[in-house]
Amino acid sequence: MTPPRIRRRLAPPAALTAALVLAAGLTVAADGGTALAATASAITNTGNGKCLDVTDGSTADGTPAQMWSCSPGPNQTWTLNDDGSLTALGKCLDVVDGGTANGSAVHMWTCYASVASQKWQYTAGGDLVNTSSGRCLDIKDNSNADGARLQLWDCAGTANQKWDYPGADDTPPPSGDDPDLGSNVFVFDPSMSASTIQAKLNSVFSQQETNQFGAQRYALLFKPGTYDVDANVGFFTQVAGLGMSPDDVRINGAVHAEADWFDGNATQNFWREAENLSVSPSSGTDRWAVSQAAPYRRMHVRGNLVLDDGGWSSGGFMSDTKVDGQINSGSQQQWLTRNSQIGSWTGSNWNQVFVGVPGAPAQSFPSPTYTTVGSAPKTREKPFLYVDDAGDWKVFVPGVQSNSSGTTWDGKAPAGSSLGIDQFYIAKPGVSAATLNEQLAAGKNLLFTPGVYHLGQTLNVTRPDTVVLGLGLATLVPDNGVTAISTADVDGIKLAGLLIDAGTTSSNLLVQIGPDGSSADHSADPTTLSDFFVRIGGAGVGKATRSVTINSDDVLADHLWLWRADHGSGVGWTSNTADNGLIVNGDDVTAYGLFVEHYQKTQVTWNGNGGRTYFFQNELPYDPPNQSAWMNGSTQGYPAYQVASGVTSHEAWGLGSYAYFSTNPSVVEARSFESPTASGVRFHDLVTVSLGGTGTISHVINNTGDAANSSHQVTYLVSGP
Repeated sequence: MTPPRIRRRLAPPAALTAALVLAAGLTVAADGGTALAATASAITNTGNGKCLDVTDGSTADGTPAQMWSCSPGPNQTWTLNDDGSLTALGKCLDVVDGGTANGSAVHMWTCYASVASQKWQYTAGGDLVNTSSGRCLDIKDNSNADGARLQLWDCAGTANQKWDYPGADDTPPPSGDDPDLGSNVFVFDPSMSASTIQAKLNSVFSQQETNQFGAQRYALLFKPGTYDVDANVGFFTQVAGLGMSPDDVRINGAVHAEADWFDGNATQNFWREAENLSVSPSSGTDRWAVSQAAPYRRMHVRGNLVLDDGGWSSGGFMSDTKVDGQINSGSQQQWLTRNSQIGSWTGSNWNQVFVGVPGAPAQSFPSPTYTTVGSAPKTREKPFLYVDDAGDWKVFVPGVQSNSSGTTWDGKAPAGSSLGIDQFYIAKPGVSAATLNEQLAAGKNLLFTPGVYHLGQTLNVTRPDTVVLGLGLATLVPDNGVTAISTADVDGIKLAGLLIDAGTTSSNLLVQIGPDGSSADHSADPTTLSDFFVRIGGAGVGKATRSVTINSDDVLADHLWLWRADHGSGVGWTSNTADNGLIVNGDDVTAYGLFVEHYQKTQVTWNGNGGRTYFFQNELPYDPPNQSAWMNGSTQGYPAYQVASGVTSHEAWGLGSYAYFSTNPSVVEARSFESPTASGVRFHDLVTVSLGGTGTISHVINNTGDAANSSHQVTYLVSGP
């Protein structure tokens, strides 16, 4: 049995000696972080020609930043580092009291790598965006006088928010044929030296290795060709190829995720992506040691693949991938492999699920715990960027597959169609929700470049077949309690590669797929959610009653992690409040890779008929203070997965639910799965676990299945109810 997941944070490893730091040209933050320094230069406001200045050249904490006539000197010499800090005189430009509201003042302060209010992004449009707030550096009152103060304000494109900063980045600008994807997208081509590419990969990773709740986001994109590099993938980093086939981009080296920062424990290796690449590991074996929200898609491993790093690991998702050799799942507690081709598989713990995977082990749950389904009834792969033979940038939108197995690309042309990049509005941090809605209404698709986007109004996706695609785990934060995304009940919407991060004012609902009462038939062209994640707290206080409601029929949910944070900032029973993760009201909805954790009431409620789930992973809330605080009427606790009493057809494979009541181990949950007893409702291969014996789950489904508790920590059930 795998040891329980223990949530804890460690200080970053002291990976560089002082000599190496100096030799590498790195700056060192007060809390031990490192960042590769960009070129130091003045920052000039393009509206009035004056320079960003440190008042009186003071190095004291709290010194205001101001505008002043340009005069070369250290108080007007700024460096925007790869960790997002903007430094002068050894201090960081910081927002007073961590403010995010319009009018928040800025000053100089000691640099701390973990402080979000000290992170800035210089955009191709000349904005300096505070990535914590999504607001722009603004000259207060539009003053042209020496001594004018600086503040945060909504990005409006006005002259008092436009800056000329020649030292912002030494990365070559896009070629004439490349779109402007913002300052946090790096595009590599085979003409670049391996050392140049490796230096950029290393600098991004050094910033992102431990940056679990930071605001920085990156996409590292490789044009077709061969590269001799090693890409170590950290938090909020997407590494992807730009070919039509994974074999168009060949990495001789590695594309890997390690858990060195956490002593080999991969249970917090979240929020990273590897996509559309062929990897020939130099050692013969690559590593993808991750847990939730770390998709491994459309990859070709010319060797073996290991899914842990010697310590604990707690689940992941792989699809449309070919592994020539063996996959070793190691300590992975659970894993879904969908529509892939593998040489062989070794390793099992609580539930390893395979759907449409030639080479997968035979069905054998619970000994070993393999759930194997021969084909996937209906799928659509995630849209992806590529560059065609003429050098034109496009987004490929895969078609719907029925009763499929294996990859979409190996030895065949994938079904689907391409959209030109000109059919997308390319969004950058600081854009308003009103502008995004104007672009949607004008018929544009949306491509979110890496960053954090604050939404003052709901994004309304109403046109059939609209694509909303995020790069680098682009993050949408709904402000003032609004819903982040709402779709119409139309065909073929694709939402992919996005993280929805709840705001400080509670939203009743974060994402709505179809309005209440939706009933249209979308079986030929379903709406698809791919690598779609929700976070309640962790980066700060976040609140939302419900995360995702699916009202439309036939929706495909392809890798969702809906997470009420159990660690990080703003975490507590009365702080990051959230009742429900997913509510499904539509009929014939199919979920592949459904991860839902720590919500305070029922995690998943399924009201529609014809639902199917392939792989479900759940942890119950860690933090009920006592039993009376976690009662569903007269029933102890809430189920993790509930099929409503009126449902007559529903089927699910490979489900796990785990209790770790760390605040009060005496808390009991009556059952993790709840459903009506009907011939059309069937569950296959279920497991409940008391992690370390900390808490009790009395039954698996309804009143069936032995208790999981301190004396019997794991219970398996082959079928139910």
